[in-house]
Amino acid sequence: MTFPERPGSAIQTRKLRHIEACLRPESQYQRQTTGLEHVPWPYRALPESNLDEVRLDTTFLGRPLRAPVLIGAMTGGAQAAGRINRHLAQAAQRLGVGLMLGSQRVMLERPEARASFLVRDVAPEVLLIGNLGGAQLLLGYGPAEARRAVQEVGADALAIHVNPLQEALQPGGDTRWAGLSARLAEVLPQLDFPVVLKEVGHGLDARSVAAAAPLGFAALDVAGAGGTSWARVEQLVHHGAVQSPDLCELGIPTAQALRGARQAAPGMPLIASGGIRTGLDAARALALGAQVVAVARPLLAPALDSAEAVEAWLTQFIHELRVALFVGGYASVAEVRALSP
Repeated sequence: MTFPERPGSAIQTRKLRHIEACLRPESQYQRQTTGLEHVPWPYRALPESNLDEVRLDTTFLGRPLRAPVLIGAMTGGAQAAGRINRHLAQAAQRLGVGLMLGSQRVMLERPEARASFLVRDVAPEVLLIGNLGGAQLLLGYGPAEARRAVQEVGADALAIHVNPLQEALQPGGDTRWAGLSARLAEVLPQLDFPVVLKEVGHGLDARSVAAAAPLGFAALDVAGAGGTSWARVEQLVHHGAVQSPDLCELGIPTAQALRGARQAAPGMPLIASGGIRTGLDAARALALGAQVVAVARPLLAPALDSAEAVEAWLTQFIHELRVALFVGGYASVAEVRALSP
């Protein structure tokens, strides 16, 4: 799919190119997998329970969810991105799951882009998480910008994303990251809403988790390798092809990232994302210690179509999660989480 060029900033145009690139199969890891396929899952021929009574409801960041699912960060800033976000938000409202917005830097720098992030009118009750880049905190952003990102869209929380590999392979990307931990330690205590640290799909390693855990984050999104490689996306956007395939395969697989994060920060709430494609993937991620899972790329094409298409995909995904728990002999999400050390 190709979107027509429209007048706007370079960053708005790049957002459209990102959408196009993410729809291409070359945007996905080619050799690396999430590792979730190797996580054993039990099967009970006599589950002694009823499928429709399996409890998927949970609470995350102080908000109730009907299933432990977030729609992951995708886009914003352009007209097509606004349509995507509204379809995602409508589906999230109907199903009682959460929604994370795409990076809001474009909104803060180009006020006309704000409309593409406004979804509260169609999703008044969802857990809504805003999004800013960590690298921007070293380029002048601070508590004021973080508050704007939350307040101007009516969000409940803010994700700060870190993406050094993506930036390193993006022409003109932000590659000066020295001092970010210290800057986060300055900014977070000044914010009165939950803040999540998230990777974008190359994984949070255990050393970074250990460094981040004392800084005041409410949760960590491990965003592991095995799904969309944003390093690949950047090369597709700027070169039309992947020029550094080995570098683009770097990352911590999602299962490994979850295990490492659980060991490095035992009490920290975790979001599992990165290549989550089925309800069984979600069940395995919960068993490894995630509080919720986030799904993005599989919802992109449906979101270009309609809210109903997004809802249909998520309904099947949530059904698969319920079936996995049912045949595994678990009556609730809480019972699965108890499996994690």
